[in-house]
Amino acid sequence: MDTKVGNATTLGPYLRTRKGVIIHDKAHIGNFNELKNVEFGDGSKAAHLSYLGDAKIGAGVNIGCGTIIANYDGVNKFHSEIGDNAFVGSGSTIISPVHLGEGSFIAAGSTINKDVAPNDMAIARARQENKPGYAKVLHEKALAKKNSK
Repeated sequence: MDTKVGNATTLGPYLRTRKGVIIHDKAHIGNFNELKNVEFGDGSKAAHLSYLGDAKIGAGVNIGCGTIIANYDGVNKFHSEIGDNAFVGSGSTIISPVHLGEGSFIAAGSTINKDVAPNDMAIARARQENKPGYAKVLHEKALAKKNSK
């Protein structure tokens, strides 16, 4: 295995590491995470259910549940950096290549495709819009499509 693990780390269960992973001291990477070609900083945390690929993640970073670093466009791999003490909210997608500055804050559910300056907050999600009665229309269309096969 091509993974280097520092001291006083907490890993898994069901953590998968692939080539080029360096996990620094006092890091916590919990269950059902996957890391590939990642340097994971001192005291940083990714509790569960995230894919982190081709990135440098600084010290003291919090990676929220369900975070994905989208690093592949179908041809090329791209690299992202997350600065020290950044906070990435649950359910976020980081589209590489981007740089999240030191102390930046990514709101939960955001899709980030531009750099975020140090100590800035990024919110990148559409406002919720409810369409009354439309769930029934979609369900009926799906049933009609299924029945026409």
